[in-house]
Amino acid sequence: MVRLSPVLHAGDLPLAELHAARLDGELVALDEAFAPIDTAEGPAARAAALARAWSPRLIAEQRTAAWIWGALADAPARHQLCSSVQARARPPTPLRSTVREVVIDPDEVSSVAGLRVTTPLRTVTDLARFDARFGESEALLVRELLRRGGLTLDDCRVALERRRNLPAKRLAWRRIRDALGAGGS
Repeated sequence: MVRLSPVLHAGDLPLAELHAARLDGELVALDEAFAPIDTAEGPAARAAALARAWSPRLIAEQRTAAWIWGALADAPARHQLCSSVQARARPPTPLRSTVREVVIDPDEVSSVAGLRVTTPLRTVTDLARFDARFGESEALLVRELLRRGGLTLDDCRVALERRRNLPAKRLAWRRIRDALGAGGS
């Protein structure tokens, strides 16, 4: 008897069968993968839905990481990935994604179901630094990531201060404080 993975891809079964099982209520969609309806849709299932499609050198970040951690209900239309500048390799860019090279320390990356994902703290600081628009939905996302990660405003301050020449550090600090209603300096 062949045992299928708890997260199914088009390589496991024909795509038509996967969609038919979803329409029958047997599977739920997880980005471009599928999982049985009784599978807990947590970080491991979300990460497993993505892990097979990407090079192991890539790291899920920003909104993709937020989705994996459960702070976003739906996967982003375009996945955000990064690669460490120390990796000295340019992995191919998967469809529906952007990849950027970053300076990242090992303690800023977690492994979830075989996929490397920025930690909730790194995800918060990156979102606060790089999101072009930072409104109430982004503030809610920051609060949810901090809650899920058991993190505080002081954790964010320390993370931002650990690199001397971090671009958009002041902007990120202001956005995080505002998101938490902490204002001030």
